[in-house]
Amino acid sequence: MMNDDLSRRPVARASGSERRLKPHPSPVTQSFSWPIRVYYEDTDSGGVVYYANYLKFLERARTEWLRALGFGQSELAARDLAVFVVRSVAIDYLKPSWFDDNLQVTVELVKVGASQMVVAQQVLREGEVLVTAEVKVACVDAQTFKPVRIPRAIVTRMGMAP
Repeated sequence: MMNDDLSRRPVARASGSERRLKPHPSPVTQSFSWPIRVYYEDTDSGGVVYYANYLKFLERARTEWLRALGFGQSELAARDLAVFVVRSVAIDYLKPSWFDDNLQVTVELVKVGASQMVVAQQVLREGEVLVTAEVKVACVDAQTFKPVRIPRAIVTRMGMAP
């Protein structure tokens, strides 16, 4: 039987390794936030969110961030023959979250290059930081998967020059 009593949850201590990333100065560096509710399927046998599922939460927020900027990923693939792929992720798990938690996942642009972006992301519960991540995303050709320039419309919308 599931126990929703928060007072019985184990206390996790934050690690001192939390990264502080400085976003690139730009109109879009204001943090984008996407709400996520933790479902039972997101948790392990202890009722804690399984660590790999945070990667899914981060991905959803980045997808919605691009959509909020006016760029659906299917449309980019069809029109510009460009897709975004994760090149690397550095992630720190600071505190756990549990079934039925309401989380906020943020996306903040750190850097834009010709064919790569770096974003800082956080997963929060009621303003408390649970997870931090730095994600490097590459833009590649939708057919060959070789690096290509980020479409000009995206760079322009972000107010960035690679």
